[in-house]
Amino acid sequence: MWDNVAFFSYILYCFIFKTAYTENHFLDKDKELQYLLEPPVYAEITARRGENVTLPCILQTKPAHYRIKWTKVEPLHQGVENIVLITNGHKDKQYGTLGPRASLRRAHALDVSLHLISVELEDDGQYRCELINGIDDENVIVTLRIEGVVFPYQSSRGRYRFTFLDAKDACTGQDSTLATYRQLYRAWTEGLDWCNAGWLNDGTVHYPILHPRPACGANLPPGIRSYRAQHRTKDHYDAFCFTSTSKGSVFYISGPLSFSEAAHACQERGAVLALVGQLYSAWKFQGLDQCNGGWLQDTSVRFPITTPREHCGGIPQAGVVSFGFPSQSQRLYGAYCYR
Repeated sequence: MWDNVAFFSYILYCFIFKTAYTENHFLDKDKELQYLLEPPVYAEITARRGENVTLPCILQTKPAHYRIKWTKVEPLHQGVENIVLITNGHKDKQYGTLGPRASLRRAHALDVSLHLISVELEDDGQYRCELINGIDDENVIVTLRIEGVVFPYQSSRGRYRFTFLDAKDACTGQDSTLATYRQLYRAWTEGLDWCNAGWLNDGTVHYPILHPRPACGANLPPGIRSYRAQHRTKDHYDAFCFTSTSKGSVFYISGPLSFSEAAHACQERGAVLALVGQLYSAWKFQGLDQCNGGWLQDTSVRFPITTPREHCGGIPQAGVVSFGFPSQSQRLYGAYCYR
């Protein structure tokens, strides 16, 4: 028998868990958990690329025979269940691309939390911890949010040249991935205002507007403008890419240099011309502030500003400013190198 203190502690505990429930958990509101604890905190775990992270999942009680299945449920590849790990309490089996980096923490007998090492951009999303006990099963959802930055990207051939697969490849080539809607929404709340539509990783097309203006829904309130899902091979748009921290660092070499001279200057210093995603990462996480245009590996010219000032592009807010894709023979710019 429990004493009164333990009983009321348990009642309070259940109340805290119950009020902490959110719709993001994908749980049946009428179904009470018997075996798993619904996380009252840490329902969203934040990490940067390359870090190790643990997604919490704790048992209330341990059935005699059970299985725990960890699955990545969002974003989910169509027709594929992204199983990460399954355990019967004695042996674990890893699956898919995440499996080699996944294990159970097992800090104590009731701990079935998922531990991921060296998280990658694609690991961002929602994960389900599911307990299966005969015909009974229940689950909790935990979100892993990779801390990063969203940036618009377009082809050197001009606006709206990417099919969905082109956009995906373009982001990958710039040390990034196609952004999710959640990442784009967060970027919009942090100040991203862009009038060109771009692909997201689910095949939908959007653009974020903070200041409505002609050609950008002037009569509509601020928000994420949506074109919804578009044809992935016939329709063409720009891309919204997402990147996070990188292992190396970006530095600037003053010009004037042509594109080939810029590449050579980086090589002489044991580096290479930076990718666009690497420049955004250096701006976001290393505070890179340089009021000079410099060549990047994709032949674009850009510069990063963390402290806006009068004689620096006339941009009133922090960001990465683009000069587009000038002639590679022009000797007007410096170079942004990565090593």
